[in-house]
Amino acid sequence: MEEHTVDLLRECDSGCAMAAESLEQIRDFVSDQGLWNEITASYEKHQDLDLRIKKTLRAMEEQGKEPGKMASAWSWMSTEMRMMAKGGDKEAASIVTDGCNMGIKTICGYKNQYS
Repeated sequence: MEEHTVDLLRECDSGCAMAAESLEQIRDFVSDQGLWNEITASYEKHQDLDLRIKKTLRAMEEQGKEPGKMASAWSWMSTEMRMMAKGGDKEAASIVTDGCNMGIKTICGYKNQYS
């Protein structure tokens, strides 16, 4: 397998882990059961995808990539601040949407970089 494929898998590994952390954090702020269920389902999908990525990397005798400490800390802090300032299910949904957009933008950037 080409090196850029391994690099892309590593970035996906890091992104899935970061997404799962954020989804787990935001769940604690959600009061609407339907939204909570959707966030939980997305959390589980990200966890499953991360396990599959790690398995693929191990089969190639490669290591995964953990999210950066600063990025994780900033994500946690900004979520806490936004929820303290505005709170509510609407803000929680907005944070999840922002995270999805960031993930899509990042992975598209890496895809273009390695193409």
